Amino acid sequence: MRLNTIRPAAGARIKRTRVGLGTGSGVGKTAGRGHKGQHARAGGYHRVGFEGGQMPIQRRLPKFGFKSMTAAETAEVRLGDLGKVKEPIIDIKALQAAGLVHAGARRVRVFLRGELANAVSVKGLILTKGARAAIEKAGGKIEI
Repeated sequence: MRLNTIRPAAGARIKRTRVGLGTGSGVGKTAGRGHKGQHARAGGYHRVGFEGGQMPIQRRLPKFGFKSMTAAETAEVRLGDLGKVKEPIIDIKALQAAGLVHAGARRVRVFLRGELANAVSVKGLILTKGARAAIEKAGGKIEI
């Protein structure tokens, strides 16, 4: 291969359509602009986001951020913290009693962080893949 033989792939560069080349060309007469109207005129344009005088969507929508309605109900617990709970079955109430989860939590998600020393029995908690594998490896039980 030499620099003077390099070519783009077939079909990568499409020739620009030349409009206004007579009625037989398929793009003659109105040259793809249709009949009359603002877009058919020379110099007629809409600015980006213009909706014909209607209040544009970028002005109708609020500009502040998004706040999840379920974020306050969900709490997260590290896998290593499950060893601090003295209950035989670890559920949301046991985690609240141990002070690991706030009182308003309706869902608890356990993620893989830290080591699990002893086998634990978990009930009604959301587990990540890594946390689930670590609990099963330590000989624990998972109840949904």
